[in-house]
Amino acid sequence: MNQISTTMNQNNNKVEWRRSKVRELLVKGYNHYEIANTLQIPRPTITKDVQYLRQQDRENLQTHIQERLPQEYENCMDGINRVLQLTWEIAEKPIDDKTKLQAFAQLNEGYKFKMDLTTNGVVITDAIKYVQGQMEHLNKTEKAILKDIQKKEDREKENQEDIEEHEE
Repeated sequence: MNQISTTMNQNNNKVEWRRSKVRELLVKGYNHYEIANTLQIPRPTITKDVQYLRQQDRENLQTHIQERLPQEYENCMDGINRVLQLTWEIAEKPIDDKTKLQAFAQLNEGYKFKMDLTTNGVVITDAIKYVQGQMEHLNKTEKAILKDIQKKEDREKENQEDIEEHEE
């Protein structure tokens, strides 16, 4: 049993190594034929590896958009707000005009950055797509549940009618 497990681990390691080499060569601009020739592996295997890598990339991007990006966005917003707060404290202190002007210039940049972050088209577009996807999923689920409820009610009604017919 341990020998089978060891063999499977070795095979998995070989596949992982091969896929990492395929990715490395893709990054360098190689096409499937060149990768197959370089690694001395059949081209269909390279094609399958590329498909696997693309699927992994899609999943990683989805995870990034759904999990990491919102957290990083909040961290950035919190940081910007804290910097703005501290800059306002500096600007409102009785200090020389030059320092006040620098503080106001920094506030201006901070607010511009905050506006860019909150109106970034890519982030908003991805967020809208995600929400729309979730809404579509919920609508489909709701429709399926309503359909199931209707079928159940219809069956119960038919059963009740059958019972009433037998009672007569």
